[in-house]
Amino acid sequence: MSEDFLRRWSRLKHESAAEKPAEKPVERQQAEPPKPLPPVDKLTPESDFTPFMQPKVEDTLRRAALKKLFNDPHFNIPDPFEAYSGDWTVGEPIPPEMLATLNQAKTLLFDKQYEVKNEEKPGKEEEKIVEEKAEANSAEAKSDEPRRQDA
Repeated sequence: MSEDFLRRWSRLKHESAAEKPAEKPVERQQAEPPKPLPPVDKLTPESDFTPFMQPKVEDTLRRAALKKLFNDPHFNIPDPFEAYSGDWTVGEPIPPEMLATLNQAKTLLFDKQYEVKNEEKPGKEEEKIVEEKAEANSAEAKSDEPRRQDA
């Protein structure tokens, strides 16, 4: 009969452990005393900030060092590829002539007296074109009425 997989694995593991020589106990090396941290006031962007990232450093001291690092203008440049990082308030304003032609501006920004004075009356040709378009639209609307047969 063949040997069960787990029993075979266990047997081979024990055999390989018996073949290995006994390991010597690891001597603990005395760790070097930690280097004193530089004062946060004297840090510059070129300084080495790695000692402040060690796990034994207090959080308040680490945060103070990082604030000093990120206070550099180099890190204060907005990302040009970020959609909302630009200053979009510096654009040119809408000229008053164009603003006067906008319907929303007429109703919201200007007095009614200003509208009447600056509004030009359309010419006879323009009136005819507008009337023809209105008639065409009304005729099209009548032919599309429900329950009406095409003539």
